[in-house]
Amino acid sequence: MHTSTLHRLFPSAKFDEPLKRYTAWKIGGPADALLEPKSVEELVEATERAREHDVPLTILGGGTNVLIRDGGIRGLTIRLAKSLRNVEIEGTSVTAESGVLYPVLANTTAGRGLAGLEFATGIPGTVGGAVYMNAGAYGSETKEVLDWADVVKDHEVIRIKSEYLDLSYRHSALHENPDWVVVRAGYTLVPGDPTELKARIKEFRKQRMNGSPNRPSCGSTFKRPPGDFPGRVIEAAGLKGTRVGNIEVSPVHANYLVNLGGGTAEEALKLIDLVQVKVRERLGIELEAEVRILGDP
Repeated sequence: MHTSTLHRLFPSAKFDEPLKRYTAWKIGGPADALLEPKSVEELVEATERAREHDVPLTILGGGTNVLIRDGGIRGLTIRLAKSLRNVEIEGTSVTAESGVLYPVLANTTAGRGLAGLEFATGIPGTVGGAVYMNAGAYGSETKEVLDWADVVKDHEVIRIKSEYLDLSYRHSALHENPDWVVVRAGYTLVPGDPTELKARIKEFRKQRMNGSPNRPSCGSTFKRPPGDFPGRVIEAAGLKGTRVGNIEVSPVHANYLVNLGGGTAEEALKLIDLVQVKVRERLGIELEAEVRILGDP
């Protein structure tokens, strides 16, 4: 699509913007147009305009759990992490816009004496991303506390109850409906003691710091194989420290593929493939990637 058309349709976007600045892996080619909407209205308007003019639309949350290919993303990319960050709490009901970072929501709700979202401190993405993939950590997942999500669908915002979102392990109905966009989510929590809840979050955070490498990665690369953990399986296959170019299976935690600096999406994809092949050959286990792959080669 011609840049001048994108300029005309989305004047407040950034053009030809390198996406590696916006991903946890520090990988990704340019977005034709990158928009960070200031309000739900602006988000709805932009998605509508994109559909009217057949502009391909990609939604980016916190940039974790995503691998953007080196050719970048055509059309319009909307990033929610720096925008749409309102949280409202009434009694035990919590409403959070899709750009709210999950660890921030964990802290906010714990501070107000509401229990149920402490696990979210272990998820470095956004509310929208958490709904998209039913994010979970420390034995809990989003579906246990999620009531509903407001979704842009066919030019309007509609509220979809949690049970109709088809939430299962790292999956939701949004996978089959890529043109739906989450704008906010509603949770029902239970009263708890703020001091205890904050201590629990601190404990989770400590576990995370001890168990995860401090180099750029997308977070967990592979889903759990039945009855096992991907990190243990990859380590058992003798793959810790394996490298393709500047992407390495972390010696700290084998389910993290880390960027040692200047790594490319092509290298990451080759390493993902290599890990899958070796684990299959050596242990007979099929590993499925959890990371979303976007963009052009």
